[in-house]
Amino acid sequence: MAALDSLRDGRRVVFGSSSISGDEDEEEDTLVVILSVLAQNGQLGLSFYDSKDSSLHCMADTPDNYELPLLARVIQEVNPHVIITSAKQEHCMTRFLQQLGSNSENRPEVVTYPYVDFGLEVSKQRLLSANLLFLPAFISEKDKMSYLSSCISFDSPLMLRTVGALLKCLDRRRVGVELEDSSVKVPILQFHTYTLKGIVCIDKDAYSVLQIFKSEQHPSVYKLHSGEKEGLSLYGILNRCKCKFGSKLLRQWFLRPTQDMAILHRRQEVIRFFTLPENSIVLSTLQTSLRSISNIPNLLRRMSLSHTKVTKWQSLYKTLYSAVCIRDTVRQLPQSIQLFRDISEGFSDDLHYIASLINRVVDFEASIAENRFTIKPNVDPEIDEKKRRMMGLSDFLTDVARQELEHLDPRIPSCCVIYIPLIGFLLSVPRLPSMVAKEDFEMEGLEFMFLSEDRLHYRSKRTKELDNILGDLHCDIRDMETGVMTQLQNTILKKSASLCKTSAVRAVLSCVCGQLLPELRVPGQSQDHHWPQLIWQEYLPKTDVPAKDAEIGLVDGIFTRMQSRESVSVGLSTFMIDVNQMAQALNSSTGNSLVLIDEFGKGTNTVDGLSLLAASISHWMRKAAGDLPHVLLATNFHSLLQLELLPSSGLLSLLTLETAVDGDELVFLYQLKEGICQSSYAANIATLAGLPASLVQRGVEVSELYRTGRSIQRIDKASSDEQKNRCWSVVEKFMSLDLEDKDLDLLHFMKEDLLPSAGELLNRS
Repeated sequence: MAALDSLRDGRRVVFGSSSISGDEDEEEDTLVVILSVLAQNGQLGLSFYDSKDSSLHCMADTPDNYELPLLARVIQEVNPHVIITSAKQEHCMTRFLQQLGSNSENRPEVVTYPYVDFGLEVSKQRLLSANLLFLPAFISEKDKMSYLSSCISFDSPLMLRTVGALLKCLDRRRVGVELEDSSVKVPILQFHTYTLKGIVCIDKDAYSVLQIFKSEQHPSVYKLHSGEKEGLSLYGILNRCKCKFGSKLLRQWFLRPTQDMAILHRRQEVIRFFTLPENSIVLSTLQTSLRSISNIPNLLRRMSLSHTKVTKWQSLYKTLYSAVCIRDTVRQLPQSIQLFRDISEGFSDDLHYIASLINRVVDFEASIAENRFTIKPNVDPEIDEKKRRMMGLSDFLTDVARQELEHLDPRIPSCCVIYIPLIGFLLSVPRLPSMVAKEDFEMEGLEFMFLSEDRLHYRSKRTKELDNILGDLHCDIRDMETGVMTQLQNTILKKSASLCKTSAVRAVLSCVCGQLLPELRVPGQSQDHHWPQLIWQEYLPKTDVPAKDAEIGLVDGIFTRMQSRESVSVGLSTFMIDVNQMAQALNSSTGNSLVLIDEFGKGTNTVDGLSLLAASISHWMRKAAGDLPHVLLATNFHSLLQLELLPSSGLLSLLTLETAVDGDELVFLYQLKEGICQSSYAANIATLAGLPASLVQRGVEVSELYRTGRSIQRIDKASSDEQKNRCWSVVEKFMSLDLEDKDLDLLHFMKEDLLPSAGELLNRS
């Protein structure tokens, strides 16, 4: 968009009083942080370079609202000296940068680059050609992209585009290599995944495999192309919010789970209050009020643009009325709870004032009938007088029509005086049979206007007098009511700060009230060992853990190697995707991280996969206890223990799920116990899956032979005993022949007996 044109000075925008001259590659005397950012369609992507350690930090694409609070928090934490963005940018970014420029404490330099510099493919090429010193010396250009996929998420297009523009800025400014030859590029010693302070780091793979979010096509044929619906997911289970902005806030809580114990405790104290049986009526009252609440910032934005429809006025009135009901209800609750205190103090008397003002002014019933803004009586005396005239206009015009008929041609049997908005008062007479051509329409003392449905419409002296005396009543009333609406809008917009202040508090109340859930049941499938993670405190800070006693600490990140999201566009094999996920867990996890691993090493040679798994576990176990993450590993590589590939440590716990065998039937008890699994129960599971019994039996036989070290015979070959018996049969037949008999047909014996038997043996061998 061209909204940034007003901010540009060439391609550089400088906030502050000091003037800056020279090119962009002028030498910096101090360490700098350069931030590259893009906001598009409600998503925010960014990356920044820190010259202190020559590191490049990337943050995956994250949802952000119109006010860009996430970007404001990033700028506060990173404190960049330079901000890079596209010249073609959305209005929210322009507005944000203007507000940033008005801040006297933090005025970074803002540089706009052409939109083409943020191209996705261009950014990838710049990334491949960058001076990445952390890459292995032996890596080829062909394998560089595969290696980088373990360091940076290629699933975040906005972030990748900001990296491309950031690399271009580094080359132009030559940060850190100002005195070097022009062929020397700015070095990048390491890549880091950036996460806001106090926020749990979770990537898209973890969100998918843990079913925190799951999008599905909408079942309605009318909405197949308009959007998606939330499927069976943790968010879908917990989202019982009564309003849309509450659901959006809950999604933000899931996308950016907090580590702030104070925030978690504030949420829990509200949940604890509403779970008491005696407070169920209060909870029901609040939830009913929350259903009628709309998005106030959106309503105010439409109002500021004069796009307020009748339905929006209704929504605003219902919202304010419901907000007043919520405030009055909450003020009777214990004010020791922070959320209740915020509502009591934040919901000011402006809400009641504006709600009663709208109720006194707006006539919703008439507005809906006329599909326009209409005011109630006794608001404006002048408008009331015009409406009174409008109401009595019918009888008055009937009298005028009788007077006009006396002065018309005697051939005209009747006439009437009508009022048409924007045209005024007209005399309408029926068309006579003799009136054929336009010249026949002319009448003395009348000005012909138009013909409609065999009726002629004229202006007479009397109708002109009515226009001068009464005027265009309908348009006058609409114009005057529009003026009242404008005054009402201006009054409301002056109180917009008070109204918007309540939005965030109402969203929190909606989220908390919507998360009072019945008992969650863990699914009963053997592969669902990741579901215990769903009770982790980051995602259930509002429900009780289903246990008598539990101690659950906060985590700073959740890393998974459980599912491979394969795609042709990625250009990576399944095993390479698995290794990238494992590399992310190994390189980024800390002592407060949670790592979930399921069957790592199965996508390649058994020995190689076993070796990689053993090396990864050993890498973690060699760390100090405070640096070792919480690792939950599920594997069928029993050789890890049989071959003693893992170091002995008290930090290692061996657990398995308890099972019971009832005859040939396997029963899963879903109880965790110490020890290791003595059998994979593959045959039992194969039977449950419906494999033919003969195949299952043959598999059991081969497994037993392999386990005991005996040779495995193919079932499509005869055994050695059978072959021996067949041979003896042929020998006995040959020995029974009398070779001295002249009538013996030896050739017939060879063809019919010996050769077929030999051929059969040959075929079976």
